[in-house]
Amino acid sequence: MNKRDIMLNLIQSEVPPHYIPAAFFMHFDSAYHQGQAAVDKHMEFFRFTGMDFVKIQSEQTLPPQLTIQKPEDWAHVPLYTAESFEVPMRVVKGLVKAARSEALVIMTLYSPFMWAAHVAGAALIADHLKENPGAVQKGLTIMTENVLNLARMCKRVGIDGFYASSQGGETFRFQDPRIFQDYIMPTDLAVWDEIQSCSFNILHICDYEGGYSDLTPFLNYPGHIVASSLKLGNRHLTAEEASHLFGRPFMGGLDRTGVIANGDSEAICRAATAALTHAPDRFILAADCTVPSSTPWNHLKTAIDTAHRYRE
Repeated sequence: MNKRDIMLNLIQSEVPPHYIPAAFFMHFDSAYHQGQAAVDKHMEFFRFTGMDFVKIQSEQTLPPQLTIQKPEDWAHVPLYTAESFEVPMRVVKGLVKAARSEALVIMTLYSPFMWAAHVAGAALIADHLKENPGAVQKGLTIMTENVLNLARMCKRVGIDGFYASSQGGETFRFQDPRIFQDYIMPTDLAVWDEIQSCSFNILHICDYEGGYSDLTPFLNYPGHIVASSLKLGNRHLTAEEASHLFGRPFMGGLDRTGVIANGDSEAICRAATAALTHAPDRFILAADCTVPSSTPWNHLKTAIDTAHRYRE
């Protein structure tokens, strides 16, 4: 089986693949955010590390728009045109052409809340949601349509699926959990309604800005694979526990800023082996989120090689 078969078997069969897949992600230098340079860098990274699918990093620069100062301003967030996505779509098309014959190609898809946070700052949109959630909801509805338009364009050119990230439900974000449940979760699920027909989707519960004490709001989110941190408040789950919680394969196991970024080869092998020891049969070794851009590629290759050899 090639890498496409390995990954599809992981989600379609109860029989685990003959080796444990692995993948890590990083943002490349800005010189590799557009055009053929971006395509070439993604392929170089994929081939050097030996990872098991291609994940397209999202480097979308949103078009200039009005300054958000008060909750009512969110109603005037623009609906982006197809031309707004021309730059990232050239990368998507290039990578589908370059890699799809040998590996799944999936697109990073930030949630509507994350897009809104990129526009005005996460703290500001959180404050506005606390102050006047109904006003902010109008902007989130527009942002949802923008995300849907990008997803539809990716599907039309042959993307295999999405790495769909969610934020807004972190423990620190809202004292009242109903803000996430009533105003953010519906936008996430609207995106999932569009993409869940794809062959291979990863639900990423992103803790890049803060952790979670409760993952139950995400249990009914779609996604063939769940990727999240294993830190849950004062607890530390195993990958097997996380997989059992969600009832599907889990991706993760390593701290993005820990040994994988700073350790030597022996320490990385030990950490990867420890993660694999406590993993379910259907598992993808990875970091809990994007690793620092300064992480040496050979660190990632070492962890991936360890996963590939674990069942020998």
